[in-house]
Amino acid sequence: MACYQKVPCPHGGSDHMIKFGTNPKGKQRYRCQNSDCTTTTFMQAYHYKAYEPGMKARIVDMAINVSGIRDTARVLKVSLNTAIPAEHLNN
Repeated sequence: MACYQKVPCPHGGSDHMIKFGTNPKGKQRYRCQNSDCTTTTFMQAYHYKAYEPGMKARIVDMAINVSGIRDTARVLKVSLNTAIPAEHLNN
């Protein structure tokens, strides 16, 4: 007996997904077949939190609200290099 689980797209919300291989750690990748979707592939569970959707926006929000880099890294559970917003790297 087969068991199916609907996997919604984190960006468009569409449930028209296909399996799209695995990453080097063996986690399943998915691809959205909606032509309007901005994402190409995604995974349900990421090994590293920095790859999760919306993480960059959360880092930038904390930087705008005067949270320090170490505080941001500790709260979001990412490395210090990830917590440095891209605007600081270009200066």
